Amino acid sequence: MKGYFITFEGTEGCGKSTQIELLARRLRAIGYRVRILREPGGTPIGEEIRHTLKHSKDNHAMTSITELLLMNASRAQLVREVILPALESGEIVLCDRFYDSTLAYQGYGRQLDLDLVKKVIEVAIGDIRPNLTLMLMISPEISELRRAVRQSTLPFMRDRIEEADKSFFERVAEGYVAIAHAEPDRIRILDGTNPVDVVCERIWEIVRPNLPKVGRW
Repeated sequence: MKGYFITFEGTEGCGKSTQIELLARRLRAIGYRVRILREPGGTPIGEEIRHTLKHSKDNHAMTSITELLLMNASRAQLVREVILPALESGEIVLCDRFYDSTLAYQGYGRQLDLDLVKKVIEVAIGDIRPNLTLMLMISPEISELRRAVRQSTLPFMRDRIEEADKSFFERVAEGYVAIAHAEPDRIRILDGTNPVDVVCERIWEIVRPNLPKVGRW
């Protein structure tokens, strides 16, 4: 692939979205073509799935296995419709969540069989793997506080996944630690409790040496 694929991971409120925007701005300033994506979503089909998964008033009865399959249906579409073509054309793709989220949330959080989760992911992603994953780590307590602040300051839209109990998010955090330790060459851990500018600079220190020379205007 001519391009470069960077994914951002972490529990709710870890600051992924902010850091993606800051990194994209920096990359574009030095001439790279950058594509920002999110999961679930990123395509018309994926955004419909996202609404069903997270915001629909009729999704209360959704089972964990249904959640797993819908997440990966959105992912399968995103990979083939957007990510592959973007990488083939030399773009840098920044994705807010990818398959590590599924392992953490549906595998560890929902306690689905990890081998099953991995098999479903493999069907969805084919041969695509991130070149680099930036994992912003915060404690479940800080995550809970930030979710509460976010919901009180932004136009609130119900999120079914955020309705899970404290033990769910503790399992998700434990899952992320296990995932990061299993792939230290791909996954770089950052302290998401640091100030935004400190995290931004640390991300740049990690990303800059790995940037491809192709894909620039």
